Amino acid sequence: MKIPTTLKHKPVIVSEDYSNVDGRQAYDTDAKGLSLGLAQWNERGKVDISAKVWRHTGERWSRQSEELPLHRVLDLAILICRSKLHLDEAYRFDNFYDPANPVIDRVGLQGDAMTVAVCTDNEMINEDIKLFRQVLADDGELIGERLHTLSRILKEMGY
Repeated sequence: MKIPTTLKHKPVIVSEDYSNVDGRQAYDTDAKGLSLGLAQWNERGKVDISAKVWRHTGERWSRQSEELPLHRVLDLAILICRSKLHLDEAYRFDNFYDPANPVIDRVGLQGDAMTVAVCTDNEMINEDIKLFRQVLADDGELIGERLHTLSRILKEMGY
């Protein structure tokens, strides 16, 4: 399915067959494509690029398609990696985290830091973190394949 090019987000680099590799939903997803392009919120004289997940209902392009600035995509990748690293080692805690110190890490970015923490405001956190950890384990092959690929590409880029 071709990603539209007449909408406000202007695709430059696309993956129009994303529905074939969308994790557990592969071949049965409304996420039909990914694109990197000119952001829909651009103003005259100011251009940003963004990543977009294109969703299709089967009849039309969905308003639930998501557009994210590239730094947020990378911040999400950092959050995923840091969370997975914590949960891989969290077996030593009764509820997979230390209630007295729910902060997992402070990741330095732009002269400050992004706090990665267990959400203790969630009344069901002890149950929810177990479910979250189980899903990470169940999807280990899917996530691991993507992390290995990301690692290889980052190494090729010199990171």
